[in-house]
Amino acid sequence: MPKSQWFVIHTLSGQEQKVKENIEKRLKAEEMGEFIKEVLVPVEKVVDVRGGKKTVTSRKLHPGYVYIDMVLLDENNRIMERPWYFIQDTPGKIGIVGGDRPMAVTPDEIATIKEQITESEETEKPKVHFDVGETVKINDGPFLNFSGLIEEIEPDRGKLKVTVNIFGRNTPVELEYWQVEKA
Repeated sequence: MPKSQWFVIHTLSGQEQKVKENIEKRLKAEEMGEFIKEVLVPVEKVVDVRGGKKTVTSRKLHPGYVYIDMVLLDENNRIMERPWYFIQDTPGKIGIVGGDRPMAVTPDEIATIKEQITESEETEKPKVHFDVGETVKINDGPFLNFSGLIEEIEPDRGKLKVTVNIFGRNTPVELEYWQVEKA
């Protein structure tokens, strides 16, 4: 049996999870376990604040694409029919990237994607991107409704240093990303 490689399936918008689940469900029934090793929809955790409540949601890193670790090409780089038609029969898929000449994703690219997923599990990424010198409105905590200027951004800690003018004095305040919104 040739070695598995990562390929990319192009899906209809919003159908990524459905495609992944369909493949995983049919795997056993159609005895495709020897061909298909893993199906991946790369997502990252994103923090958002709605109505003063912090919510953590998932955002797709590559909308419209599902990654699949599978044996698709034989020793001579020809498409193997069984796994090819198995993927072709998946509802919600448009095709395999590369069409009749499927292009495998390099191990480095997959490692990078998996690293992004792991990193987002460890640190909650803000939905909004902030810049130093930008004015933000505080929407949580003791400085609720104050505005301030971003002095420093610490992405690894998910914190911002914001200078807030309180009673005519500039006071540095450390806040989490989700405690502020763009002014």
